[in-house]
Formats: sequence, C-alpha cells, structure tokens
Amino acid sequence: MIMDLSNTIALILGGGRGTRLFPLTKIRAKPAVPLAAKYRLIDIPISNCINSGLNRAYVLTQFLSESLHRHLRQTYTFDHFSGGFVELLAAQQTVDEGTDWYQGTADAVRKNLVHLEEDWIKHVLILSGDQLYRMDFREMMKTHIESGAAATIAGIPVNREDASALGIMQVDDDGRVQGFIEKPKTEEELAKVRMDPAWIDARGIPSHGRDCLASMGLYIFNKDVMVDLLRSTDHEDFGKEVFPEALKSHKVQVHLFDGYWEDIGTIRAFYEANLSLAGKNPPFDIRNRQAPIYSRPRFLPPTIMGDTKITGSLIADGCRIGDNVTIENSVIGLRTVIGDNVTIKDCVVMGADHIEDAGPQANGAVPTGIGDGSTIVGTILDKNCRIGQNVKIVNEKGIENQGEDEPLQVRDGIPIVIKNATIEDGFVM
Repeated sequence: MIMDLSNTIALILGGGRGTRLFPLTKIRAKPAVPLAAKYRLIDIPISNCINSGLNRAYVLTQFLSESLHRHLRQTYTFDHFSGGFVELLAAQQTVDEGTDWYQGTADAVRKNLVHLEEDWIKHVLILSGDQLYRMDFREMMKTHIESGAAATIAGIPVNREDASALGIMQVDDDGRVQGFIEKPKTEEELAKVRMDPAWIDARGIPSHGRDCLASMGLYIFNKDVMVDLLRSTDHEDFGKEVFPEALKSHKVQVHLFDGYWEDIGTIRAFYEANLSLAGKNPPFDIRNRQAPIYSRPRFLPPTIMGDTKITGSLIADGCRIGDNVTIENSVIGLRTVIGDNVTIKDCVVMGADHIEDAGPQANGAVPTGIGDGSTIVGTILDKNCRIGQNVKIVNEKGIENQGEDEPLQVRDGIPIVIKNATIEDGFVM
C-alpha cells in the first residue's frame, strides 16, 4: 500500500549557529552550505520530500538565512495547480509575547504553530537540514499509521562502538520505543538500550552484529499530539526533551532504516562525506534516477579541460581547467578556474558564484580560482577563493585547529580557505 502524504506538512529544522561547521557557516546558514559540487545541504531533505510525494514544507532558521532564502526561492517553484511550496520561516518578532529568537528546535516549531492551524494538516514530518541520506517517507508513514502511534521516529542499527556519539533507543518486541539515552558512555547505560540483533534480523534488516538503534532525528507526529506537547511544556529541544517526554504519555513507534545516513555536523564529517561521493562506488548514489537530488537550475557552459589527469573526482559545470593538471579524489564545484601545472588531491573546492572574465585583474589582484603551479592537498576551498601562483597548502605538520579571523584556518586537521579569501602568490603552509 502506497501512503498518501497529502495531509502532511514537513518542517525542516535549519539548525542554530552551526559552530561545529565554522568557518563554512561564518556567512551562511548551515543548510545553505554547498555539497557535492553543485548542491546545498538543504536540497537533501527537500528532495526526499518531493520524491515521497510531499511538496509542502517550511524551513525554520534564524542565522544568516539570506543565501538560503535565495536558493529556496530560485529552486523550488511549484505550479499553481499542485498547491506545493517550500518557504523559509526565519525567527522574527511580532506583537505576540515570546516571539523572538528561537531557543532550540522545539522552540522554533512552537513559535510557528500558527502555520500549522490549517484543517488539512493531520501529520507533521520533522526533518533535519544537515543530513545526507535518501528515504521514502511514505514507508515511514506506513509504519506510523499501521502501528497506531502518536509519533514515529526513524532509527538506524549501529554498533555499540558508535553508540556513544548518538541518541540510542530502547525498543520492545513490537517496535514501541520504551526508553532513550543520549550518547551512552558506560556499559550500564548501554545494557539498558541494547537490542537483540536477532530482532533486527527478523524485520528484514541484516544486523551484522549491530545491537543498538540510533535516533536519526526524523519524526512523524500526529499534529494534535505535537501541538499539545509543545504548548504544555517549555521544552526547547526535540531530540533531548520533547521526544523523551512523548514516551511517557504516548505511543512512539520506531521505523527501521538501513541505508546510507550521515549527519553533516562537523568539518570532518562534511569533508569526508563529500569525498566519499567522488569514488567509483559511492555509499550515497547522487545519480539515482528513481530518487534524484534536486537543486537550482543553472545555465552554465560545459567544463573545458586542457591536458588534465582526473581520477575519482566530481567536476561540476562551468569550470576551466588548464594544462598539466592533476586532480585526485576531489570535488570541484561550479565555475572553478584552475591554472596550469596544478595539483589538487583530496580536496573539496566549492567553486565560484560568477564566471570571471579571463585576463589580467584590476590593480594586480589575484584572479578567482587556483593559480599556476599551485599544490592543494587535503583542503576545503570555500566559494570565490583567490589562490595565487605557486601556492602550497598542505597540512604537513598535522595542525588540528588554528586561526579565527584568518583567510586560511584549520579545523579538525583540515585547512580551510574561507569564502572570498585571497592567498597571495608563493604562500606555503
């Protein structure tokens, strides 16, 4: 049975300041961070909604939302007959008391309950704006309806070694969530939430010895239940407060999922997830025809290359790549310009917002792109970077963290050239 999501609204949580993704979030909201050469993080949950037959969503954010708003406006435009929309709900002050900055994920939804008062809305799908996965939410809704639950949460089997970084659920034989422990650290805590791997196997998902169920932070609520939970408490966070509160008074069901899922919450996670997409057999297939990833349509010329050696990499449209260039295991974003005799290895290059005219720059400025003779290894180059000639950026000393307001910073051991930064000719790291 294919579930109908016509009475469901999606709320995509845009996150807070995104401090763990800084400096990529220095001038943009976390869901607006570029991904896989031509997308943005927000494209993932919205594409999952569209591919599930759900075309009505709100994106809740408050920090640096201008570029995110522009991307949503230019990308997700539905025809007049479908009734579809994707709209941004930024924090704002109104005449009502308490309508100001969001204090957390639950508080953000509470302050926007007015948008859920339509009679046609029976279910609310709560999603994160910074995860990489592909899911048909109709299957999750099927679990929700057939179980008669007031709320349903997506759960993924994990090894106990990974459990200490996640929220782990205790589930009974019928799949009802009985308990929840955030990031269990001790054997005593793990024992309380450990699952029998045979239970997971019996539900069509090979456990491979995995004996914990981690929360994916994806929820379906009956609207009335969610509204009551939010209005009867002052809880600020869904995962840490509202979800555990719901367990006390309502039936909460788990929906098992066993596909690729990555929380893009840190620089290291962002970096590794991007590079994983560039391989021959990526764990997440961005070429899936049945469930494509949507993004803003752009009218760019094809990428032009000189004498170039490219292995295991993603190359977006509109790039210009010179002679004697080597690109290995890297992601090269839109409109990237690469000079001659350049080596790029294990890098995420986000590209540029505009195609710059070729030729000498005014006042001798460094052109946008990567200059002749440069070597860039294990680095993230944010948008519109100007890397001069004979520059070498390689973290050979193994620096973990460095710089706050510098054009070149290091986070999680990864050098990052921030957006619009210039690295002068001959610079060596």
